[in-house]
Amino acid sequence: MRHFGHITPAVRKRLFFREPGEFTPRSPARLLSAALGATLYSPATRPRLADDVVKQGAQGVVSMVLCLEDSIGDADVMAGEENLVQQFADLAGRPAADLPLLFIRVRTPGQIPDLVRRIGPAASLLSGFVLPKFTAERGLPFLEALAAAESESGHRLFAMPVLESPELLYRESRVETLEGIFRAVDKYRDRVLALRLGVTDFCSSYGLRRGPDMTAYDIQVVASVISDVVNMLGRADGTGFTVTGPVWEYFRVQERMFKPLLRQSPFHEVKAVALRQKLIEHAMDGLLREISLDRANGLLGKTCIHPSHVLPVHALSVVSHEEFSDAQDIVRPERGGGGVLRSAYTNKMNEVKPHRAWAERTLLRAEVFGVANEDIGFVELLAAGLED
Repeated sequence: MRHFGHITPAVRKRLFFREPGEFTPRSPARLLSAALGATLYSPATRPRLADDVVKQGAQGVVSMVLCLEDSIGDADVMAGEENLVQQFADLAGRPAADLPLLFIRVRTPGQIPDLVRRIGPAASLLSGFVLPKFTAERGLPFLEALAAAESESGHRLFAMPVLESPELLYRESRVETLEGIFRAVDKYRDRVLALRLGVTDFCSSYGLRRGPDMTAYDIQVVASVISDVVNMLGRADGTGFTVTGPVWEYFRVQERMFKPLLRQSPFHEVKAVALRQKLIEHAMDGLLREISLDRANGLLGKTCIHPSHVLPVHALSVVSHEEFSDAQDIVRPERGGGGVLRSAYTNKMNEVKPHRAWAERTLLRAEVFGVANEDIGFVELLAAGLED
Protein backbone atom coordinates (compact mmCIF):
# COMPACT_ATOMS: atom_id res chain seq x y z
CA MET A 1 0.00 0.00 0.00
CA ARG A 2 1.01 3.63 -0.38
CA HIS A 3 -0.43 7.05 0.28
CA PHE A 4 -2.11 8.57 -2.77
CA GLY A 5 -2.00 5.14 -4.38
CA HIS A 6 -5.65 5.59 -5.35
CA ILE A 7 -4.86 8.37 -7.83
CA THR A 8 -3.47 7.68 -11.30
CA PRO A 9 0.29 7.44 -11.93
CA ALA A 10 0.12 10.41 -14.30
CA VAL A 11 -1.43 12.62 -11.61
CA ARG A 12 1.06 11.43 -9.01
CA LYS A 13 3.91 12.30 -11.37
CA ARG A 14 2.54 15.83 -11.75
CA LEU A 15 2.10 16.30 -7.99
CA PHE A 16 5.22 14.71 -6.53
CA PHE A 17 8.93 15.46 -6.73
CA ARG A 18 9.36 12.16 -4.85
CA GLU A 19 6.33 9.88 -4.75
CA PRO A 20 5.12 8.27 -1.51
CA GLY A 21 6.90 4.99 -0.80
CA GLU A 22 5.23 1.61 -0.53
CA PHE A 23 4.84 -0.21 2.78
CA THR A 24 3.11 -3.33 4.08
CA PRO A 25 1.75 -4.49 7.46
CA ARG A 26 5.12 -6.21 7.91
CA SER A 27 7.17 -3.03 7.45
CA PRO A 28 9.30 -1.81 10.38
CA ALA A 29 7.33 -0.27 13.24
CA ARG A 30 9.09 3.09 12.89
CA LEU A 31 7.90 3.38 9.30
CA LEU A 32 4.36 2.22 10.05
CA SER A 33 3.97 4.66 12.93
CA ALA A 34 4.75 7.53 10.56
CA ALA A 35 2.52 6.08 7.82
CA LEU A 36 -0.72 5.74 9.84
CA GLY A 37 -2.03 9.05 8.52
CA ALA A 38 -5.76 9.53 8.98
CA THR A 39 -6.88 6.55 11.06
CA LEU A 40 -10.57 6.05 10.24
CA TYR A 41 -12.80 4.66 13.00
CA SER A 42 -15.82 2.47 12.25
CA PRO A 43 -18.27 0.76 14.64
CA ALA A 44 -17.64 -2.98 14.76
CA THR A 45 -21.36 -3.62 14.38
CA ARG A 46 -21.63 -2.43 10.77
CA PRO A 47 -23.23 -5.30 8.82
CA ARG A 48 -21.17 -4.72 5.65
CA LEU A 49 -17.93 -3.94 7.42
CA ALA A 50 -15.78 -6.00 5.05
CA ASP A 51 -17.17 -4.07 2.09
CA ASP A 52 -16.50 -0.81 3.92
CA VAL A 53 -12.87 -1.79 4.58
CA VAL A 54 -12.26 -2.68 0.93
CA LYS A 55 -13.97 0.49 -0.27
CA GLN A 56 -12.05 2.79 2.07
CA GLY A 57 -8.75 1.11 1.18
CA ALA A 58 -9.45 1.75 -2.50
CA GLN A 59 -10.14 5.44 -1.71
CA GLY A 60 -6.85 6.10 0.07
CA VAL A 61 -7.39 5.04 3.69
CA VAL A 62 -4.33 3.19 5.02
CA SER A 63 -5.35 2.58 8.65
CA MET A 64 -8.70 1.75 10.23
CA VAL A 65 -9.97 1.02 13.74
CA LEU A 66 -12.94 -1.30 14.13
CA CYS A 67 -14.43 -0.15 17.40
CA LEU A 68 -16.02 -2.21 20.17
CA GLU A 69 -15.84 0.58 22.70
CA ASP A 70 -17.40 4.06 22.75
CA SER A 71 -18.87 3.93 19.24
CA ILE A 72 -21.31 1.14 20.15
CA GLY A 73 -23.72 0.59 23.03
CA ASP A 74 -22.95 -1.68 25.96
CA ALA A 75 -25.67 -4.10 24.86
CA ASP A 76 -24.10 -4.45 21.40
CA VAL A 77 -20.64 -5.68 22.39
CA MET A 78 -21.27 -9.40 21.91
CA ALA A 79 -22.93 -8.77 18.54
CA GLY A 80 -19.99 -6.58 17.56
CA GLU A 81 -17.50 -9.31 18.44
CA GLU A 82 -19.39 -11.89 16.43
CA ASN A 83 -19.66 -9.51 13.51
CA LEU A 84 -15.91 -8.93 13.57
CA VAL A 85 -15.23 -12.67 13.42
CA GLN A 86 -17.53 -13.00 10.41
CA GLN A 87 -16.18 -9.91 8.64
CA PHE A 88 -12.54 -10.96 9.03
CA ALA A 89 -13.44 -14.36 7.58
CA ASP A 90 -15.13 -12.54 4.68
CA LEU A 91 -12.02 -10.41 4.05
CA ALA A 92 -9.73 -13.43 4.21
CA GLY A 93 -11.81 -15.19 1.57
CA ARG A 94 -11.63 -12.37 -0.96
CA PRO A 95 -9.05 -11.89 -3.72
CA ALA A 96 -5.89 -10.15 -2.58
CA ALA A 97 -6.30 -6.39 -2.22
CA ASP A 98 -4.44 -3.52 -0.57
CA LEU A 99 -6.39 -3.47 2.69
CA PRO A 100 -5.73 -0.78 5.28
CA LEU A 101 -3.86 -1.61 8.46
CA LEU A 102 -6.66 -2.96 10.66
CA PHE A 103 -6.91 -2.48 14.42
CA ILE A 104 -9.64 -3.46 16.88
CA ARG A 105 -10.54 -1.15 19.74
CA VAL A 106 -11.44 -3.32 22.71
CA ARG A 107 -12.96 -2.67 26.12
CA THR A 108 -11.22 -5.26 28.28
CA PRO A 109 -7.86 -7.08 28.18
CA GLY A 110 -9.59 -10.48 27.89
CA GLN A 111 -11.12 -9.52 24.56
CA ILE A 112 -7.68 -9.46 22.90
CA PRO A 113 -6.72 -13.15 23.12
CA ASP A 114 -10.36 -14.20 22.79
CA LEU A 115 -10.85 -12.33 19.52
CA VAL A 116 -7.54 -13.48 18.07
CA ARG A 117 -8.53 -17.11 18.74
CA ARG A 118 -12.02 -16.66 17.31
CA ILE A 119 -10.80 -14.84 14.22
CA GLY A 120 -8.35 -17.70 13.66
CA PRO A 121 -6.18 -17.70 10.50
CA ALA A 122 -7.79 -14.45 9.35
CA ALA A 123 -5.93 -12.75 12.23
CA SER A 124 -3.09 -12.41 9.74
CA LEU A 125 -5.08 -9.39 8.44
CA LEU A 126 -5.05 -7.79 11.91
CA SER A 127 -2.32 -5.29 12.74
CA GLY A 128 -3.18 -4.84 16.40
CA PHE A 129 -5.44 -3.38 19.06
CA VAL A 130 -6.39 0.07 20.34
CA LEU A 131 -6.32 0.18 24.15
CA PRO A 132 -8.82 2.58 25.78
CA LYS A 133 -8.38 4.91 28.77
CA PHE A 134 -4.76 3.91 29.14
CA THR A 135 -2.91 4.43 32.42
CA ALA A 136 -0.11 2.36 33.95
CA GLU A 137 -2.55 0.49 36.20
CA ARG A 138 -5.22 -0.17 33.57
CA GLY A 139 -2.87 -0.42 30.62
CA LEU A 140 -0.41 -3.11 31.66
CA PRO A 141 -3.03 -5.91 31.61
CA PHE A 142 -3.89 -4.90 28.02
CA LEU A 143 -0.25 -5.00 26.97
CA GLU A 144 0.29 -8.35 28.68
CA ALA A 145 -2.79 -9.76 26.94
CA LEU A 146 -1.54 -8.49 23.58
CA ALA A 147 1.88 -10.08 24.10
CA ALA A 148 0.23 -13.39 25.01
CA ALA A 149 -2.09 -13.26 21.97
CA GLU A 150 0.84 -12.51 19.70
CA SER A 151 2.83 -15.42 21.09
CA GLU A 152 -0.10 -17.81 20.78
CA SER A 153 -1.10 -16.78 17.25
CA GLY A 154 2.35 -16.24 15.76
CA HIS A 155 1.17 -12.93 14.24
CA ARG A 156 2.88 -9.61 15.02
CA LEU A 157 0.39 -7.40 16.85
CA PHE A 158 0.81 -3.73 17.72
CA ALA A 159 -0.79 -1.68 20.48
CA MET A 160 -2.11 1.86 20.19
CA PRO A 161 -2.96 3.10 23.70
CA VAL A 162 -5.49 5.92 23.93
CA LEU A 163 -4.61 8.65 26.43
CA GLU A 164 -7.98 9.93 27.60
CA SER A 165 -8.38 9.30 31.34
CA PRO A 166 -9.29 12.03 33.88
CA GLU A 167 -6.10 11.28 35.85
CA LEU A 168 -4.15 12.51 32.84
CA LEU A 169 -6.25 15.64 32.54
CA TYR A 170 -6.23 16.75 36.19
CA ARG A 171 -3.23 18.89 37.05
CA GLU A 172 -2.61 17.30 40.47
CA SER A 173 -2.24 13.78 39.01
CA ARG A 174 -0.96 14.50 35.50
CA VAL A 175 2.80 14.14 35.94
CA GLU A 176 2.50 10.98 38.01
CA THR A 177 0.09 9.50 35.45
CA LEU A 178 2.37 10.37 32.54
CA GLU A 179 5.37 8.85 34.33
CA GLY A 180 3.40 5.65 34.87
CA ILE A 181 2.26 5.56 31.23
CA PHE A 182 5.85 5.99 30.09
CA ARG A 183 7.05 3.08 32.24
CA ALA A 184 4.28 0.85 30.87
CA VAL A 185 4.77 1.63 27.18
CA ASP A 186 8.56 1.68 27.49
CA LYS A 187 8.44 -1.91 28.79
CA TYR A 188 6.59 -2.93 25.61
CA ARG A 189 8.25 -0.39 23.31
CA ASP A 190 8.57 -2.79 20.36
CA ARG A 191 4.82 -3.38 20.39
CA VAL A 192 3.58 0.21 20.86
CA LEU A 193 3.01 1.71 17.42
CA ALA A 194 1.59 5.08 18.48
CA LEU A 195 -0.11 6.88 21.33
CA ARG A 196 -3.53 8.33 20.51
CA LEU A 197 -5.11 11.36 22.21
CA GLY A 198 -8.75 11.10 23.33
CA VAL A 199 -9.62 14.79 23.39
CA THR A 200 -13.40 14.20 23.41
CA ASP A 201 -13.03 12.45 26.76
CA PHE A 202 -10.82 15.27 28.04
CA CYS A 203 -13.54 17.78 27.17
CA SER A 204 -16.25 15.65 28.78
CA SER A 205 -14.52 15.88 32.17
CA TYR A 206 -15.32 19.60 32.18
CA GLY A 207 -18.57 19.55 30.23
CA LEU A 208 -16.90 21.15 27.21
CA ARG A 209 -17.25 20.65 23.48
CA ARG A 210 -15.26 22.61 20.93
CA GLY A 211 -17.24 24.11 18.09
CA PRO A 212 -16.37 23.97 14.37
CA ASP A 213 -14.74 27.40 14.65
CA MET A 214 -12.38 26.19 17.39
CA THR A 215 -9.45 23.79 17.37
CA ALA A 216 -8.33 21.60 20.26
CA TYR A 217 -5.57 24.14 20.84
CA ASP A 218 -8.13 26.89 21.56
CA ILE A 219 -9.43 24.91 24.56
CA GLN A 220 -6.72 25.73 27.05
CA VAL A 221 -7.32 22.86 29.46
CA VAL A 222 -7.00 20.44 26.51
CA ALA A 223 -4.04 22.25 24.95
CA SER A 224 -2.13 21.96 28.23
CA VAL A 225 -2.57 18.18 28.25
CA ILE A 226 -1.41 17.85 24.64
CA SER A 227 1.64 19.94 25.52
CA ASP A 228 2.54 17.75 28.50
CA VAL A 229 1.95 14.49 26.60
CA VAL A 230 4.32 15.59 23.85
CA ASN A 231 6.77 16.91 26.44
CA MET A 232 7.03 13.60 28.32
CA LEU A 233 6.11 10.98 25.70
CA GLY A 234 6.97 12.49 22.31
CA ARG A 235 10.61 13.47 22.71
CA ALA A 236 13.02 13.21 19.78
CA ASP A 237 15.89 11.81 21.86
CA GLY A 238 15.04 8.16 21.19
CA THR A 239 12.78 7.77 24.24
CA GLY A 240 9.64 9.17 22.62
CA PHE A 241 6.73 7.67 20.71
CA THR A 242 4.59 8.81 17.80
CA VAL A 243 1.65 10.78 19.22
CA THR A 244 -1.36 11.19 16.93
CA GLY A 245 -3.72 14.16 16.66
CA PRO A 246 -7.22 14.32 18.18
CA VAL A 247 -10.45 13.60 16.38
CA TRP A 248 -12.33 16.28 14.43
CA GLU A 249 -16.06 15.91 15.11
CA TYR A 250 -17.74 17.91 12.35
CA PHE A 251 -18.81 17.05 8.78
CA ARG A 252 -20.96 20.05 7.88
CA VAL A 253 -21.70 23.42 9.44
CA GLN A 254 -25.16 24.97 9.25
CA GLU A 255 -24.15 28.31 10.72
CA ARG A 256 -20.84 29.82 11.77
CA MET A 257 -19.95 32.65 14.13
CA PHE A 258 -16.47 33.53 12.83
CA LYS A 259 -14.99 34.12 9.41
CA PRO A 260 -13.66 31.06 7.55
CA LEU A 261 -10.06 30.23 8.37
CA LEU A 262 -8.96 29.51 4.78
CA ARG A 263 -7.22 32.27 2.85
CA GLN A 264 -8.64 32.90 -0.62
CA SER A 265 -5.40 33.51 -2.54
CA PRO A 266 -4.05 29.89 -2.63
CA PHE A 267 -7.34 28.79 -4.19
CA HIS A 268 -7.56 31.69 -6.66
CA GLU A 269 -4.03 30.96 -7.87
CA VAL A 270 -4.97 27.44 -9.02
CA LYS A 271 -8.57 28.27 -9.98
CA ALA A 272 -10.05 26.22 -7.15
CA VAL A 273 -12.48 28.71 -5.62
CA ALA A 274 -15.31 26.15 -5.67
CA LEU A 275 -13.11 23.74 -3.70
CA ARG A 276 -12.55 26.40 -1.03
CA GLN A 277 -16.29 26.94 -0.70
CA LYS A 278 -16.91 23.21 -0.42
CA LEU A 279 -14.29 22.89 2.32
CA ILE A 280 -15.83 25.76 4.24
CA GLU A 281 -19.35 24.35 3.97
CA HIS A 282 -18.14 21.06 5.43
CA ALA A 283 -16.15 22.62 8.30
CA MET A 284 -12.88 21.58 6.69
CA ASP A 285 -11.29 24.99 7.25
CA GLY A 286 -11.25 24.28 10.98
CA LEU A 287 -9.93 20.78 10.36
CA LEU A 288 -7.13 22.05 8.11
CA ARG A 289 -6.08 24.55 10.76
CA GLU A 290 -6.10 21.89 13.47
CA ILE A 291 -4.02 19.51 11.33
CA SER A 292 -1.46 22.28 10.84
CA LEU A 293 -1.38 22.91 14.59
CA ASP A 294 -1.05 19.18 15.24
CA ARG A 295 2.11 19.05 13.17
CA ALA A 296 3.50 22.26 14.67
CA ASN A 297 3.03 20.75 18.13
CA GLY A 298 4.75 17.44 17.37
CA LEU A 299 1.77 15.22 16.49
CA LEU A 300 1.66 12.99 13.42
CA GLY A 301 -1.47 11.42 11.97
CA LYS A 302 -5.02 11.96 13.23
CA THR A 303 -8.04 10.08 14.47
CA CYS A 304 -10.92 10.44 11.96
CA ILE A 305 -14.60 9.53 12.21
CA HIS A 306 -15.64 10.49 8.67
CA PRO A 307 -14.10 9.52 5.31
CA SER A 308 -14.13 13.15 4.14
CA HIS A 309 -11.47 13.95 6.76
CA VAL A 310 -8.91 11.52 5.36
CA LEU A 311 -7.70 13.46 2.32
CA PRO A 312 -7.08 16.74 4.21
CA VAL A 313 -4.94 14.88 6.76
CA HIS A 314 -2.92 13.21 4.03
CA ALA A 315 -2.60 16.33 1.87
CA LEU A 316 -1.16 18.31 4.79
CA SER A 317 1.19 15.43 5.66
CA VAL A 318 2.99 15.59 2.31
CA VAL A 319 6.43 17.15 2.71
CA SER A 320 6.89 20.37 0.73
CA HIS A 321 9.81 20.69 -1.65
CA GLU A 322 11.21 23.44 0.57
CA GLU A 323 11.03 21.29 3.73
CA PHE A 324 12.70 18.42 1.89
CA SER A 325 15.47 20.64 0.59
CA ASP A 326 16.19 22.00 4.08
CA ALA A 327 16.08 18.56 5.71
CA GLN A 328 18.46 17.04 3.17
CA ASP A 329 20.93 19.90 3.60
CA ILE A 330 20.88 19.50 7.38
CA VAL A 331 21.59 15.74 7.45
CA ARG A 332 24.37 15.69 4.86
CA PRO A 333 27.38 13.75 6.27
CA GLU A 334 29.66 16.73 5.84
CA ARG A 335 27.41 18.67 8.23
CA GLY A 336 28.20 16.31 11.11
CA GLY A 337 30.25 18.94 12.88
CA GLY A 338 27.36 21.36 13.06
CA GLY A 339 27.26 24.94 11.90
CA VAL A 340 24.77 27.29 10.27
CA LEU A 341 23.85 27.46 6.60
CA ARG A 342 21.49 29.47 4.48
CA SER A 343 18.48 27.61 3.13
CA ALA A 344 18.59 26.80 -0.58
CA TYR A 345 15.36 28.84 -0.73
CA THR A 346 17.36 31.79 0.71
CA ASN A 347 14.61 32.61 3.20
CA LYS A 348 15.79 31.11 6.48
CA MET A 349 18.68 29.87 8.59
CA ASN A 350 19.26 26.13 8.97
CA GLU A 351 21.24 25.42 12.14
CA VAL A 352 22.52 21.87 11.77
CA LYS A 353 22.57 20.53 15.32
CA PRO A 354 19.32 22.07 16.68
CA HIS A 355 17.40 21.29 13.46
CA ARG A 356 18.68 17.75 12.96
CA ALA A 357 15.88 15.97 14.84
CA TRP A 358 13.32 17.96 12.82
CA ALA A 359 15.13 17.03 9.61
CA GLU A 360 15.18 13.32 10.44
CA ARG A 361 11.46 13.33 11.23
CA THR A 362 10.74 15.27 8.04
CA LEU A 363 12.65 12.76 5.91
CA LEU A 364 10.77 9.87 7.52
CA ARG A 365 7.48 11.62 6.71
CA ALA A 366 8.73 12.18 3.17
CA GLU A 367 9.39 8.47 2.84
CA VAL A 368 5.74 7.58 3.41
CA PHE A 369 3.83 10.69 2.27
CA GLY A 370 6.13 11.82 -0.52
CA VAL A 371 7.58 15.20 -1.45
CA ALA A 372 5.49 17.67 -3.45
CA ASN A 373 6.85 19.23 -6.61
CA GLU A 374 8.19 22.73 -6.15
CA ASP A 375 5.07 24.40 -7.57
CA ILE A 376 2.56 22.14 -5.76
CA GLY A 377 0.78 23.14 -2.55
CA PHE A 378 -1.89 21.56 -0.37
CA VAL A 379 -4.69 22.97 -2.56
CA GLU A 380 -3.50 21.01 -5.61
CA LEU A 381 -3.11 17.86 -3.49
CA LEU A 382 -6.65 18.24 -2.14
CA ALA A 383 -8.11 18.98 -5.56
CA ALA A 384 -6.38 16.02 -7.23
CA GLY A 385 -7.53 13.62 -4.53
CA LEU A 386 -11.12 14.78 -4.78
CA GLU A 387 -11.21 14.61 -8.56
CA ASP A 388 -9.56 11.23 -9.02
